[in-house]
Amino acid sequence: MGNSDSGFLNSSDSVRSGAPLKHAQTVTFEEPLELERGGVLPRTTVVFETYGQLNERRDNAVLICHAISGDSHVARHDEQDGPGWWDLAGVVGPGRPIDTDRLFVICPNILGGCRGTTGPGSINPATGRPYGADFPTITTGDMVAHQKRLIGHLGIGRLRAVVGGSMGGHQVLAWAIRYPDQVAGAIALATSARLTSQALAFDVVGRNAILHDPHFRDGRYGEESTRPAVGLAIARMIGHITYLSPQAMQEKFDLDRLQPRDVATEFEKEFSVGSYLGYQGSKFVERFDANSYITLSMAMDLFDLGHSRSQLAEALAPSQCRWLVVSFTSDWLFPPSQSEDIVAALLATNKSVSYCNVTSACGHDAFLVPDDVDRYGELVRAFLANLGGAPLGTNSEAPAGPRPTSIFQPQRLDYDRIVELIPPHTSVLDLGCAEGQLLTMLTARGHERLVGVELDEQAVIASVQRGVDVIQADLNKGLATFRDREFDFVVLSLTLQAVRDVEGVVRELLRVGRRCIVSFPNFAYYKLRKVLAEQGRAPESPGQLHHKWYDSPNIRFCSIADFQQFCADRGITVHRQIALDTEAGTEVRQDPNYYADLAIFVISR
Repeated sequence: MGNSDSGFLNSSDSVRSGAPLKHAQTVTFEEPLELERGGVLPRTTVVFETYGQLNERRDNAVLICHAISGDSHVARHDEQDGPGWWDLAGVVGPGRPIDTDRLFVICPNILGGCRGTTGPGSINPATGRPYGADFPTITTGDMVAHQKRLIGHLGIGRLRAVVGGSMGGHQVLAWAIRYPDQVAGAIALATSARLTSQALAFDVVGRNAILHDPHFRDGRYGEESTRPAVGLAIARMIGHITYLSPQAMQEKFDLDRLQPRDVATEFEKEFSVGSYLGYQGSKFVERFDANSYITLSMAMDLFDLGHSRSQLAEALAPSQCRWLVVSFTSDWLFPPSQSEDIVAALLATNKSVSYCNVTSACGHDAFLVPDDVDRYGELVRAFLANLGGAPLGTNSEAPAGPRPTSIFQPQRLDYDRIVELIPPHTSVLDLGCAEGQLLTMLTARGHERLVGVELDEQAVIASVQRGVDVIQADLNKGLATFRDREFDFVVLSLTLQAVRDVEGVVRELLRVGRRCIVSFPNFAYYKLRKVLAEQGRAPESPGQLHHKWYDSPNIRFCSIADFQQFCADRGITVHRQIALDTEAGTEVRQDPNYYADLAIFVISR
């Protein structure tokens, strides 16, 4: 017998069952639902669950859209209730990122599902028998249209947010596009504008496993005593392979690959990975329907907003909401590049969007398991809080100052001067925006558009907590996401000395901005000179240049004179130059290359 530790079998599926949903509610709509690819469902039912209370203004409703294997039971309602599909991560509930003490949460089982909502297992009124394989082809748009009927039935005119991951993320995109005036915020987790050909291929194999199970009987198994359990289990086993990253597979199975768990499954258990997959496949068959799996996976595969960023920008243009897009670094089923395409398309049409590619070893399953919820969950919490009516940049939950690992001192004298240099009502891109302090300062001045770019994950979270739009990106890789002269001002404050590709970053800076503001520490500051000349030690001073040689984030050591020469050699126009002594809190006018420890340049091409 192999090991029996519970962690080995853990997945978002492992704690769920096909037991009746004690808190499920049902609504039936008598009016026909016309489908996008032809056909009509003459009468439809939706099963849903709600959490929390709808407030008097009816503006705190959050719709959660589930992925292919989910249902209406997103979370426990009480201690006596069974676990929901997002309970393992702990995302929904009192005090959790989607806080049911403050929000009214609605989670419907999607059209085509098998937990009560109209699907292949429902009775076809034309025949009096289950639809089975005769259930019409449905799309993500049909699912969303059905959900909209439910939202109208509940008397909700506008949703605070629509939230979903994977195929649920497809529904989020569809909601924002189709019903833009009914969505204040869209949270798209681990999703895409369409599947990659590789992801689609896995679905094709899964459907074939079901279709060629001898018990499938052309989808008429509902009238028989046996079901295509083997085909459905294999389809789910294939799916589980795609949900895990190579690292997660290695950590879970490599050390004891020849010690399989003794689990109840008819599938091969020679290896530990086999016993895991067999267990997951067998558990899935207990609560899911093969025809529904075919229907839903086909709907996911048909979802397609375009293969180019220009097509995607056109598709997303109708949306009017604020966006939070989250991907996970090890997700190869819905890779981060697909989320980046969505973000680029939104930026191309001046949408309000924040994006973070969360560092994770968990693969596509990352949004369903607890390992990374301390980061992506806090992004969700902060984003929802800022949709609650607080002015942007005024979220009281935002951090009061920089983190201990920040390269910035609490007193940012350069921020005050930079704000003075930027006229109100202009558009501003802040590169290396840290925790969004500068953008927060600019928010109250009525700027046309404010966007930050930041690489550090914790700083991105802090910026979202402040309510500013921030895109996680590496400046050294360029700014291809942004168009030429897209912003009136582009700011690079105390970041130049920490970038590797200085020429590339400055070139992009000047391409994207009509005017650019660059601030950087002056390493020709007299106190640094003295330390090096008189003590023979790495320069250090109490102000901006306070770092030890071994913990300094600075990889460039330029002076004011160096940057002046850099601009002159490249034909860059310097419109204004400000030198500061941050220790004294004063502006330096005499010999700034000697007496200033920080410089601000306003430049353009």
